[in-house]
Amino acid sequence: MSIPTNKMKAVALLLKRVKTARRQFRERGRDESLDGNLEKLRRELNKIRKLFEKVKNNEQELLHTLSKVDGHLRTLDSKRLNQDMNDICKRIRDSAQKLLPKGDFDDSSGEEDDDRRVILLHPSRPSSKQHKNQLPQHKKLNMNLRVLETYERNCLLSLLVFPEGAVIKKRQTIYWWIGEGFLESTELKTAEEEGEDVIDKLLKSNVILAYGNRECPIVNKFQINPLVRPKLVILSRENHRSYPFPLRIPYSHIRSKWSVLEQKKVTLGENSLKPESRINTIFNVGASYLNFGSQWLDKSIQNLKVLQLGRWQDSPSHHIEVGSEKFLQKLQNQKNLTYFSLRGISRISELPPSITLLERLQILDLKACHNLETLPNDISSMKSMTHLILSQCYLLEGMPKGIEKLTQLQVLEGYVVGNSRKSPQRISELANLKNLKRLSIHIGSEAVIKEGEFESWREMLALEQLKISWGVSCKGYSDIKVILPLRLKRLHLEGFPGDEIPEWLKPSKLPEGCKELKLMGGMLKSMNHEDNIGWRMEIVRLMYLKHLKLELTNLSELFPLLRYAEIKQNSKRTQMLSLN
Repeated sequence: MSIPTNKMKAVALLLKRVKTARRQFRERGRDESLDGNLEKLRRELNKIRKLFEKVKNNEQELLHTLSKVDGHLRTLDSKRLNQDMNDICKRIRDSAQKLLPKGDFDDSSGEEDDDRRVILLHPSRPSSKQHKNQLPQHKKLNMNLRVLETYERNCLLSLLVFPEGAVIKKRQTIYWWIGEGFLESTELKTAEEEGEDVIDKLLKSNVILAYGNRECPIVNKFQINPLVRPKLVILSRENHRSYPFPLRIPYSHIRSKWSVLEQKKVTLGENSLKPESRINTIFNVGASYLNFGSQWLDKSIQNLKVLQLGRWQDSPSHHIEVGSEKFLQKLQNQKNLTYFSLRGISRISELPPSITLLERLQILDLKACHNLETLPNDISSMKSMTHLILSQCYLLEGMPKGIEKLTQLQVLEGYVVGNSRKSPQRISELANLKNLKRLSIHIGSEAVIKEGEFESWREMLALEQLKISWGVSCKGYSDIKVILPLRLKRLHLEGFPGDEIPEWLKPSKLPEGCKELKLMGGMLKSMNHEDNIGWRMEIVRLMYLKHLKLELTNLSELFPLLRYAEIKQNSKRTQMLSLN
């Protein structure tokens, strides 16, 4: 079908064809340059869609240009689209300018995401931990890489294991660095806090660039500055005797202490993929299908510290599966293993009891193991554990015994509150974890919570970040009296079943240092409260609260200290929350 002469239909049809063309080109093989050009075209067409509402005359020239664009898209002429895109967009812009009085054509994007609004109310100069903008890729390096401390250089150069342009998760990377031994706790800071400082330093010097929402003051993901990466390769060559791992450079050590899995299908324990006795790290960079030979870890291997089999990729859709979970039985002899990640791996239903023999294991990451149903009955022997990550393991119905005895725990994510039969542990016992800084709990459909169970949380003086999610919509669970730790800084509530703000969430009940609030899903209808003061939060995220009645103008009244608010609603609520 040719381009219609009706101007509104013409733009609508072209937008549809741009979408189709992008999909078809991606199926042929992703071309970043072409995809970027088509995105540029889509934005120009969106501007035109609004302008056509004002246009009454002199539209033939513009339609003629659009017809040419339509021809390129229908024939999937990638060469013409790449070569002529700047000229095409300029002709569209020039034609539109002729149709309106001077000044009516806005060269900004003129569009927002259909269901996302970002409101920056009181912007302040961001640090790297609270970083306002994603740095442009042409930002130049302002650090001499050779003056980095040894541990900082180790952290930085290890990032070369990731493919060029990869989006890297900050927290997961820090966990890995801890496992490698690059980071250690000091008298003043935990190893994770030391890692935050390294990331902070690299961000400030433009060695790495924050990735994601440019307005968000918190950095969760980053990329290596493309202008810096070649310098890192040179630095890694200069120091190759000090770095026993392959860093995506033209050569690697004959006896590398690293084994990097890059092929899509991998069988460990066979031929060249049989780990050497000196191996320290096995890192899965690109494998989606993992199989394990019977001797994949024999008794001669005693130095394995890092086993990163799980997903590091930013996208949760990245698939990894194992042929069998029997390979886990071979881990019991790895007494030096400190970091073990199965994040996002399918077809693992049970973690065997032998895993509890890993007494030096510090970080166990099982996030998003969607088939995981069973954990060892008792994990109290794993005294070195500092990070236990069980979030998004939706088939878990209870917790193993002994968690309250892991007194070194700093992070516990995905703690399931079930019934007394499946999970005999009580919430109150978590107060024994005096070093716990980050906690997330999930209140399951059969949860039994006794009166006063949260009272002991007053004693959790180290806890700074707390997430509570509800897996039930019964309002009875909204009446639970939660006692928030005194030094809490960040609070995240997901699926709250009540329709009103509970007593414990009112401004007068919250710790003074709590500066960040995230409410996601649930039945909440109103943010109104009876206190005479507003919330002290500076960062607020309201996500998928389809029942919430909230005017945008109320935000500054409810949160007088607000610096940043992120609101994501379904399409029915979008206009009410729009800045427009």
